[in-house]
Amino acid sequence: MTDSARGAGQAELGPRTREDSWRRLGGESFDLVVIGGGVVGAGVALDAATRGLRVALVEARDLASGTSSRSSKLFHGGLRYLEQLEFGLVREALRERELMLTRLAPHLVKPVSFLYPLTRRVWERPYTAAGLFMYDTMGGARSVPGQKHLSRAGALRMVPALKRDALIGGIRYYDAQADDARHTMTVARTAAHYGAVVRNSTQVVRFLREADRISGVRVRDVEDGRETDIQASAVINCTGVWTDELQRLSGSRGRFRVRASKGVHIVVPRDRIVSESGMILRTEKSVLFVIPWRNHWIVGTTDTDWNLDLAHPSATKHDIDYLLEHVNTVLATPLTHDDIEGVYAGLRPLLAGESEETSKLSREHAVARVAPGLVAIAGGKYTTYRVMAADAVDAAAVDLPGRPQPSITDKVPLLGADGYHALVNQADHLAAQHGLHPYRVRHLLDRYGSLVHEVLALGEGRPELLKPLEAAPDYLGVEAVYAVSHEGALHLEDVLARRTRISIEYPHRGVDCARQVARLMGEVLGWTEAETAREVEVYNARVEAERDSQSQPNDEAADERRNAAPEARSKLTEPVS
Repeated sequence: MTDSARGAGQAELGPRTREDSWRRLGGESFDLVVIGGGVVGAGVALDAATRGLRVALVEARDLASGTSSRSSKLFHGGLRYLEQLEFGLVREALRERELMLTRLAPHLVKPVSFLYPLTRRVWERPYTAAGLFMYDTMGGARSVPGQKHLSRAGALRMVPALKRDALIGGIRYYDAQADDARHTMTVARTAAHYGAVVRNSTQVVRFLREADRISGVRVRDVEDGRETDIQASAVINCTGVWTDELQRLSGSRGRFRVRASKGVHIVVPRDRIVSESGMILRTEKSVLFVIPWRNHWIVGTTDTDWNLDLAHPSATKHDIDYLLEHVNTVLATPLTHDDIEGVYAGLRPLLAGESEETSKLSREHAVARVAPGLVAIAGGKYTTYRVMAADAVDAAAVDLPGRPQPSITDKVPLLGADGYHALVNQADHLAAQHGLHPYRVRHLLDRYGSLVHEVLALGEGRPELLKPLEAAPDYLGVEAVYAVSHEGALHLEDVLARRTRISIEYPHRGVDCARQVARLMGEVLGWTEAETAREVEVYNARVEAERDSQSQPNDEAADERRNAAPEARSKLTEPVS
């Protein structure tokens, strides 16, 4: 198949292309099969496809359904890694931040300011300023402002929510943020645009072998139970916290082990913390972020070992109390449990090391060819996914026919980036054209970039789709339709938790709009009334189980309560990836 035949036009991940993708998986031979639809797996697929390789990406659940939808949603160098002397990691991450802001994803990745409150006289300001000076300059050219020093009065004007005695001054600096699930999904769609076969709800159940080498994988469609073999020259395991499970399934001895560290975040309304800036606060173990998030704040994170269910890590009452206790040490008006709109827990895939404290394990990544035809990659951080992806494809090169071209993803904008800035300038005109408020169009542009035309086109002749969802007015009905027709969503959870962030942005956590969204999805997916009702029932059970788990005192009790809810993808088996 020619590059043009495999290229542009295949970025639509929806029911129309899903059957074709299944046929291609079983009928074609690939250079690479990538296991795992998180940001690293999606990045590997994009890296390989843009090198001219034939690529298939399979994900057992949904794109970004694991760690890549549950991060702090920052593209950052990791200020605290400077103190751990991980200068290479910080420099690399800051370069990636700059690339995202300027060239690769300006529609998705935005600058965000943070106040670093100073609490110690004499030494802390010069010490912190020196670190932030390195932070400002290590990444080379930058598109965010440098640090700004503030007196106590200046810091309190910027963040009136702070107690007067909580600081003696402050320093403002900038990082960047993104909707992690949307970014990951866009990376995967960009890979599909360049010819990769991308398919979620497709679980690896066995590795194929020829003599002593891995020659592909057997996969199951977890929607209908069909199975097929995918032949490939090499397989790359990009399953994050599931790395060890897939390693065991392959029968190969791993070169490294991965430890899961749980990070919990809470989401509160914007008016509960009066501030023009986010904040970074020191804790006894690590740091705590207060991050602006649309009409909300995200407060996080915790950092504790997790040895239970990898698919559904649970926040406990203890985790939530920890976050409230630490942020309230500096707030004049304390936050309470009643202020919390959403809670989410994610697992960091840390490389197992000598240290028993997960907060001190390295965020560097490791790549290994664990067997002929099989490469594994783990560790790292969201910001450096593109570098990790290039390293993984390089490691697989020995198993590929011919010599692959070098990585070029630093020059490949994600879908929606091209033309974005011009559309921002034309937002008023676009709004008038579709009968929308210019604010609404700017919000859409920051979610879809220049793909906004595809989204709005679905509303032609159906003006009701251009109206806000009744119980989640930040989103339009057409966005739920587009999530299914173009973005690969197959279940209600996919739309409410990842294509939108309704599950963490509204106190009802999606329950109040579940039926409306399910009906919109069902139109595209051909659901019967019974199937629509089941989707709503399963989603509501998920929310109830999560709420229940968040009132439990410890991980074991929370895990038991969370796992009482049924899986949306009922034909999944363990191990899952």
